[in-house]
Amino acid sequence: MSLYYETADILMPAGPEAGTTTQRSSSGSLKSRIFTKKGLKSPAAQVFALATETCKWSEVLKEVIDNADLLRHERKLTPVLALLLVHDFLLSKGGITLPQSHGLRQAIERHKARLTSELTRARLRRKMASLDALRVQIKRDGDPEGRHPRWVRVNALKTDIEEQLESTFKDFERVLSIAAVTATGPSNKSIYLDDTVPGLVAVSPGIDLTKTKAYKAGQIILQDKASCFPAYLLDPHAEDGDVIDSCAAPGNKTTHLAAITHSHRPEESAPRQTIFAFERDERRAKTLEKMVKTAGSEGMTTIGLGQDFLEVDPQGPLYRNVGALLLDPSCSGSGIVGRDVTPELHLPGRPPPPGAKGAPKKKLKLPKPDGKDRKRKRDADDEAKPVLIDDDGNATVVSSEQDLQKRLQSLSSFQLTLLLHAMKFPSARKITYSTCSVHAEENEQVVVKALRSEVAREAGWRILPRAKQVRGMREWPVRGVLEASDGDQEVAEACVRAKQGDGRGVMGFFVAAFERDVVPPAPAEGESKLFASEDGPYLRDDEGMMVRDVTGMPVLKSTGRPVALPGAMHLNALEGQQGEGHEHDESSDDHDYEDESPSKASSDSEGSEGDEWGGIDDRKNEK
Repeated sequence: MSLYYETADILMPAGPEAGTTTQRSSSGSLKSRIFTKKGLKSPAAQVFALATETCKWSEVLKEVIDNADLLRHERKLTPVLALLLVHDFLLSKGGITLPQSHGLRQAIERHKARLTSELTRARLRRKMASLDALRVQIKRDGDPEGRHPRWVRVNALKTDIEEQLESTFKDFERVLSIAAVTATGPSNKSIYLDDTVPGLVAVSPGIDLTKTKAYKAGQIILQDKASCFPAYLLDPHAEDGDVIDSCAAPGNKTTHLAAITHSHRPEESAPRQTIFAFERDERRAKTLEKMVKTAGSEGMTTIGLGQDFLEVDPQGPLYRNVGALLLDPSCSGSGIVGRDVTPELHLPGRPPPPGAKGAPKKKLKLPKPDGKDRKRKRDADDEAKPVLIDDDGNATVVSSEQDLQKRLQSLSSFQLTLLLHAMKFPSARKITYSTCSVHAEENEQVVVKALRSEVAREAGWRILPRAKQVRGMREWPVRGVLEASDGDQEVAEACVRAKQGDGRGVMGFFVAAFERDVVPPAPAEGESKLFASEDGPYLRDDEGMMVRDVTGMPVLKSTGRPVALPGAMHLNALEGQQGEGHEHDESSDDHDYEDESPSKASSDSEGSEGDEWGGIDDRKNEK
C-alpha cells in the first residue's frame, strides 16, 4: 500500500497548478529524490520504476482521467495518486498491487469501463492502430536522448545475420545510418547493420523484441553497442587458451566471449577452450547461469556461483591455461543512459474549488503551493543532493565534490586491485579493462597506474596499441583523454571511449587492452604438449599463418599430419586429459536448435522483467 503513497509524495508538485507540465529540477533529479529519501518502506528501485513509467505516460493518462471525470467522482484521490493507480490499472501486467478489497483499488476499478474507453479514444486521437503501437511511441518520446536505438547482438552460437534478416527482421527496412534508424514515427521499423562490431544491429527505438521467437530462443541478445567492445577487443583465439570473465553477471559479455571463441575455433578437433565466469553475488550468478544456458554457451562456460575473482589463485592448476581475461568491474555507472533524467509530469485537473457546484465539503489535504510545508522543507536538503548509483544498483549520496572524489577513489582502488590480480595469471597474454563510467579516475587513470605498477613491469605487460587492435576498435574515432593519460599519447590513443549523445547511439563507456609476450609453462605430468604450445597446436609458416594440406585441414605439430575429421577417438582422449574444468557434452556445440522446444524457451523468458536475461536495456546492467 505504501508504494503508491510514497511515489506520489516524491512526485507531488511543489507549486505549479494542475494541468501544467511539472519538472521539479530545483529539488534535484528524480533519481536523487528517490534514492536519498529517508524512511522509504518500498524498494527504491520499485518506486523509481513506477515513477518514471507514470511520468512517460502522464500526458495520455491526464486525458484519460480528465475525460473520465475520475477526480470529481473519487474525492479522496489526489491528481498524482490518480495517475499512479490508473497507470498500473490500465498498463501494468500485474495491475494495481493492492488487495482487491482496498479502497484505493476499488476507487479505480469501479470506473473500469469509462477508463478503458477513454484510453482507446486517446490512442485513436494519436492515430495508433493498437496499444502496442502506442507503447512504442511512448517509449520513443520518453527516450532520454530522444534518439537512442535498440542494439541487438546476433548470437553466433545459434544463428547468423543472414538468417535473422530473413526471419526476425524480415519486415524491417534496411537503412545506412544511425540517424536513419532512429527517425521518429510509429510506423518506422528500420534496421542498421553496424560497421564496428560484427554481428551487431540497431533497430528503431521502442521496438519490443522480447516477445519474438529469436529472443526467447537466445538467438538475439539485447546489448548496447559499447557493451560489446570489451569482448570484441579481447578477441580470444584458440591459441590464447582459456578465458576468464571476472565480473560476469548478467552475462552479456560472457556469452559474447563464447560466440567469439566459437567463431575463431579452427576445427572441431582443436583443443576446446573454457570460459570461467565469476560472480560473487549468488542472486546475480543465477541470472548469469540462466543467460548462459539460453544463449547456448553452457558447454564451454564454467560458472563460479558466488565466487569472488579476487579469491581465485592465479597459480591454481585449473587456470594454468588461461590466456585472456575480461575485466568489467563495478563502477560509478555514470555513462549509463537515462540515469540523471528528470521526466516531465502532466497532472490531471483537480476537483472544483470549494463553493463551486459539485465541490467537496472538506478541503483536500494537499501540500501548500508556496512549498512551505514543514515536512517537505525538512526533506528539501536531502532531496536536492545528487546520488551516485553504480552499475550494480548500489546508491551513494554525494553531497559535495569531495564526496564524489572519495567515492571515485574507492571504486578506482578496487578496479586497480582487480586489474593487477588479473596480471598475475602465468599464461595470460591479453586483458581488457572496461567500465560504463565517464570519469577519468576510473578509466585512463587506472590504466596508467596499472602500467606503472611493479606487477606489470615484472610480468612485461604493456598497453595494446591502437595499430594492433581489431579493425572495428582500431577505426573507432573516440579515444582516451590525453590529460587523463598523464600526457602519454600512445596510452590515450590506445584507450577507447564511447560518449552518450554524440550521434553514435551509444552509452558512456571506456575500454582498454593490455598485452604481453608470454613463455608458456611446461606441460603438467601426463598433459599433452598441444595444450602448452606457445602459438597453438598447429604448424605455422614464417608469417604466422597455419600450414594446411590440399584439402584445407591444418597440420598438427605433434604428428606432422592434418587434423582428423570429427568423431575420431583422439578428440575424446585429448579432452579427458584436460581435467574436470574441460569436461563437456561433445554435442554441445552441435545442437539442432530448430528442435529446441519453443515452449520451454518461452517459459524460461517469462515472468518479471528483472529476471529476463536480455536485460533492462542493458542500460542498467550492461555487464
